Amino acid sequence: MTDAERLSREAFYKNLVWIVDGRSFVANFDIYHMLPDPGSVLASDLVWQKAKRQWRGAADGIFLSVSQNQAHYPGATKTTLRGGELGFLFRIKDEVLAEYRGHHQYDWVRPRTTWLEACCPVYIDFGLNYLVRLETYDETGLPCVRLVPKVRFIAEAMSLTRATDIAP
Repeated sequence: MTDAERLSREAFYKNLVWIVDGRSFVANFDIYHMLPDPGSVLASDLVWQKAKRQWRGAADGIFLSVSQNQAHYPGATKTTLRGGELGFLFRIKDEVLAEYRGHHQYDWVRPRTTWLEACCPVYIDFGLNYLVRLETYDETGLPCVRLVPKVRFIAEAMSLTRATDIAP
């Protein structure tokens, strides 16, 4: 679908979600480590390094902790912290698991950019028992996906009237 066609449909329908058949590009779409709920206290302290296919370490979960790096970078926030002592997911896995709500880092090689720029929610269907919703994780702008069970999506799509309320 072209950008112009997507924009035209979004402007006309307004209340819609996109469900994209991802089977043709599944080999170019990698889903990596879990992330804590972006609204959690734990997430408010962590700045995740962007995971990429060629950077195996980041794909396993590398982050900076704002609180642990305050001594070296006073006044740093999630959006300004650019360096410091690295943290690794395997060390806080239980804490992340306790705050897990389906969010993961991902890397999309040669992405279909029209879906990254969509104004309405975008779900990718790879033919599994869940859909992959494209999202932005937090104020750092980190792209993430959220795994949404298909049965939940269908139940909410049939009972809710606003597309943005489906699997929020």
